Amino acid sequence: MTRAPVTTTLLTALLVGLAAAQSTPAQSTPAPPPPATPSTPATSTAPAPTFTPVPFLSREPVHTFKEMAWVIDPTKTYRAVLTTSQGDITVELAAKAAPKAVNNFVFLALNHFYEGTRFHRVIDGFMAQGGDPLSADAAQQARWGTGGPGYGFYVELDPALTFKRSGVLAMARSRSLYSQGSQFFLTLAPADFLSGQYTVFGQVVAGQDILAKLTRTAKSGAAGETPIPGVVADVLKAVQVLVSP
Repeated sequence: MTRAPVTTTLLTALLVGLAAAQSTPAQSTPAPPPPATPSTPATSTAPAPTFTPVPFLSREPVHTFKEMAWVIDPTKTYRAVLTTSQGDITVELAAKAAPKAVNNFVFLALNHFYEGTRFHRVIDGFMAQGGDPLSADAAQQARWGTGGPGYGFYVELDPALTFKRSGVLAMARSRSLYSQGSQFFLTLAPADFLSGQYTVFGQVVAGQDILAKLTRTAKSGAAGETPIPGVVADVLKAVQVLVSP
């Protein structure tokens, strides 16, 4: 859908960030510019890799940590199946290019951290944000977008990983480059103006249609970003991590 050009004032107003650790103000990305045409992935003749589930580290959800443990081997290929209330979305994780972000996501997923959280901020033509543990509690809705795992870590800005297409998985953060935690976002359209600012650590490889169905919870315009009244945010029911040698 063609969108009107975004003014510099609006971009500045919405650059609050994309996710915060506990007690950090809610974060947001700039408003979306007119979307570009997604690039077409090159056709590969290589055999499809075989993936197996990675065992969970805990039996019940754990929502607070002092620090993340190292749980991945960056020489291997990882995927994650996000089971949402709309269906499954499969992402391939960039373990070599963004090992800290991938390890963080896998570590939290293996501790059932994301189960029951919501896609609390979904803007049409832009992105869907989730991963806040506070969003699992409807009574905490006023604070959705401010939660985290109890620690933060620094960005990984690989120039080869950009936002030039839809389905990009990236870490949300506040203005601080050390504020990455548990919150993440998935682009609904190309957003190259975010390239070099936020850590890209994956790409949707199946379920782009499911991603497109996620309930929009906010809209942006000349007055800034405003919530859409009466909508019910979609739930991230489970995350299953898969690995291939």
